[in-house]
Amino acid sequence: MKFFLDTANIDEIKRINDLGLCDGVTTNPSIIKKEGKDFETVVKEIASIVDGPVSAEVTSYTYHEMVEEAKKLAAWKENIVVKIPMTEDGLKAINTLSKEGIKTNCTLIFSVSQGIMAMKAGATYISPFMGRIDDMGESGKKLIENLRRIIDIYGYDSEIIAASIRHINHLEQAALAGSHIATIPGSIFEKLWTHPLTTAGIESFKKDWDAFQNR
Repeated sequence: MKFFLDTANIDEIKRINDLGLCDGVTTNPSIIKKEGKDFETVVKEIASIVDGPVSAEVTSYTYHEMVEEAKKLAAWKENIVVKIPMTEDGLKAINTLSKEGIKTNCTLIFSVSQGIMAMKAGATYISPFMGRIDDMGESGKKLIENLRRIIDIYGYDSEIIAASIRHINHLEQAALAGSHIATIPGSIFEKLWTHPLTTAGIESFKKDWDAFQNR
């Protein structure tokens, strides 16, 4: 399973990337706005730090505007993937862009049928939102399981990015459901490698070693 970092914070990206745990980054205008920096500057900086795909979202919602904006975004850096919303115009844009060799990430997917439409349109990645689906009283894990099954049965090239990861359990569910990728907020990453029993074990080892040294 690949890990993407869902942030625009440069320090977070550098920290996780230095651990070898950052396979890519997903951003959107809202995330970048929180950093108080220019959109283009931030996206280009992230793409220069991370070798893997960096998703940058369009701010347009009509077909022609999305295609035009996507081409500009893709030209900034070779590893930039254009994030397109799941709409009729979005699907049309994805179809056009995929034929021109521009990679896309179809975002805001909440159903199997939406996922299939994005796959058929040619999306490189599809992003079901686990947390928001769970908020609706449905199962984000089940949606990912179903999407992965469809990919395996029909041989679609799209990869699943489990998005809207709220806690460790979401990540574990996404992995067990067969998601190719999970995009994870920086605030959750540290929780993935820490555990109270690990911390207690280290403290116990330190205590024993200190006692041995002071005999």
